[in-house]
Amino acid sequence: MGRRTLALVAALALVFTTISVGAAGCTKRPSTSTEDATGSRPATTTSAEETTEQNEATATPPENSGGPVAPRRLTLAVYLPRGDKLGVVAREVPQTKAVATAAVNELLKGPSSAEVAYGFHTEVPAGTRLRSISIRDHVATVDLTGEFDDGGGSLSMFMRLAQLVFTVTQFDSVDAVTLKLDGVPVEIFSGEGIVIDKPMRRADFEDVLPAIFVEKPLPGATSKSPLKISGTANVFEAVFKAEVRDASGAVVGSKTVTATSGTGTRGTFADSVPFTVTRTQMGSLVVFAESPRDGSRIDVVTIPVKLVP
Repeated sequence: MGRRTLALVAALALVFTTISVGAAGCTKRPSTSTEDATGSRPATTTSAEETTEQNEATATPPENSGGPVAPRRLTLAVYLPRGDKLGVVAREVPQTKAVATAAVNELLKGPSSAEVAYGFHTEVPAGTRLRSISIRDHVATVDLTGEFDDGGGSLSMFMRLAQLVFTVTQFDSVDAVTLKLDGVPVEIFSGEGIVIDKPMRRADFEDVLPAIFVEKPLPGATSKSPLKISGTANVFEAVFKAEVRDASGAVVGSKTVTATSGTGTRGTFADSVPFTVTRTQMGSLVVFAESPRDGSRIDVVTIPVKLVP
């Protein structure tokens, strides 16, 4: 092989090497890591892997789509008081791996006008901001600004802790929550002297839960028949009634529901209530227990639901 041939081969090799390195440098990478609840998922996804695939799928529109793909959204639960008991509402946010961060930020916004109309409020003081969330061994450490312990009596303080714990533990990689304020770990919360020297769990807040705690459907949800319901209950013999009512208040579906335990022990329930309507309308789910003394309705909870034929 002559010198000119060798020089040509070397030049071509250099060109291909340069193209290869340049292509690698153009590979799209996420600018930041947003995952704060590794292995967890909101109800709208089935696995952490699926969430990643959905994010990648929305980054580039499919061929011949004719335009950009609308960004995917997911539904998170935010826990707000309704009266003197804890309730739950739905919030839609852009698809993200930072689901715990998104949920807490939604909590700190307080109730929307529609949620206020449904009877919700918040005990979290205005101006409270999220500094950071870290998760290790199924325990989330939430660092909030100092406003979080401003004002209010013991019920208000206890309720705002419940709001935080339930909102963060909706994800299956989080079982408990520890609290920091302005970066300092908190073991005695507020002037009310609430001791939180160990990670807080949902079971610690039984006193602020309604006897029948419906977590699904969320207020304002839309459903065809049957209406799926789930949550926890602590009622006599673990039995309660569920009714679907139309816009006029007429009962269009009913069922007796049995939780996994009751009479002093909170159990879980998951069931479905068939109903019949002829037009789309705003109705409601009404759950209640019957008094063992006189059969009267007690522990009544009403949740607005849009009913679809």
